[in-house]
Amino acid sequence: MGLKENRFTKTFQEEQFPQLKGQINEAAGFDVPLNIEWEKLFEDRFMHLYNDSYPKIYFFPIIEAFKSIASDDMGKEALKDSLKEIHITNTVDHHNPSNAYSFIDGVLTFDHSPINNADDVDRRTSVLVELLENNL
Repeated sequence: MGLKENRFTKTFQEEQFPQLKGQINEAAGFDVPLNIEWEKLFEDRFMHLYNDSYPKIYFFPIIEAFKSIASDDMGKEALKDSLKEIHITNTVDHHNPSNAYSFIDGVLTFDHSPINNADDVDRRTSVLVELLENNL
């Protein structure tokens, strides 16, 4: 990453990320470890969109899915017992959540484009809820 990307990442991490991380932890009922490969979430020509697209693509679906899964004690316990980490990356520019999400050995991986279909939060949430319900 160059200076421009590093500055953006630092600003996002300081201004938006703490609140999003707090919402994830609150929805899950525990401190969820996040492994975010920030350096893989960039395409220079789209940097002006990331403040809007990062939350919609990566964080809002997690928050909403965790609210659904952890809506009762059974779901909270299953999530806490099974989820070890969330890994966020972009290695192949997936834009379809059915192809972008996996849950293996307690690691929930988001391998999703940071831009494509940003407004489709509900679809990503639905796919994520189904994935978790089938694997917890």
